[in-house]
Amino acid sequence: MQSIQSRLINFMLRNRHFFSGKFRKEVYTMETSIEAFRLLCEKGAERYAKIPDDVVIKPFDINHMKAEWLIPNGAPAEKAILYVHGGGYVSGSCNDHRGFVSKFARQAGVKTLVYEYRLAPEHPYPAAADDSVEVYSWLITSGYSPDNILIAGESAGGGLSLALLLAIRDKQLPRPVACVAISPWTDLSCSGESYKTKNRYSLAPLNSWTVFSKHYCGNYPPDFPGISPLFADLHGLPPLFINSGEDDELHDDGEHFAEKARVSGVDVTFVSGRKMVHCYPLLAPMFPEATEAMAQIIDFVKKQLKL
Repeated sequence: MQSIQSRLINFMLRNRHFFSGKFRKEVYTMETSIEAFRLLCEKGAERYAKIPDDVVIKPFDINHMKAEWLIPNGAPAEKAILYVHGGGYVSGSCNDHRGFVSKFARQAGVKTLVYEYRLAPEHPYPAAADDSVEVYSWLITSGYSPDNILIAGESAGGGLSLALLLAIRDKQLPRPVACVAISPWTDLSCSGESYKTKNRYSLAPLNSWTVFSKHYCGNYPPDFPGISPLFADLHGLPPLFINSGEDDELHDDGEHFAEKARVSGVDVTFVSGRKMVHCYPLLAPMFPEATEAMAQIIDFVKKQLKL
């Protein structure tokens, strides 16, 4: 049975437009200001901005990219999580992800690298994909064994994490030990049934995924495998843990990717959160379902990194 806490929090998140005096969810178009959306994301992150006292932040640059290490006290020096932030490929930064990623790093007990890949519409595909390969290559050349690197990401960052695995395989780079994808966006053609059936439950503004897809795809078709990993050949990927909320437009993206990966011989765990919203594990410890989901993710991380 769904907890009272999650009912309340999910209701407030779904209906947050009421609190700003709007009677209906916002509808995004190609004229919607992406800069305003970025500012909204940065402002929304302020409520999760508190960093655990035992996590150290070390900002630096990887060539043209801002990046930072989030280092929990006692984290082993040789192990790393490469975290790929979400934001629909049009938003996201170290700053607006620092709060919940630092808590993730602390629970895992692993130092975590967050980086700022180039964003659309200024930089459409393959900018984000190329930047992600560059950061992973930097980790390898910096002395991290691939067996000690786990990739993780949420939403668009979850989809980009999976696309990164494909690029690593195709470029014959050493394979990371595993990957965690939370509510991953794997189908930028938005063809899954949940895009139609979950609109009323979803946290996202109406049509936002279609708009973000057009900005990111640029001159490429949305079902191009490098953009939408759901349409790729999925053989040879490392173990995967995929979590998707049932009341999310991206639910089918995670489920269908997991099904296809399993058929391709990949060791994949898929968890569907009943009546849960987009990226709900990152809301831990606000309600029991989020806490349980995050605990499952942390168990997978520790098992794969042999902690």
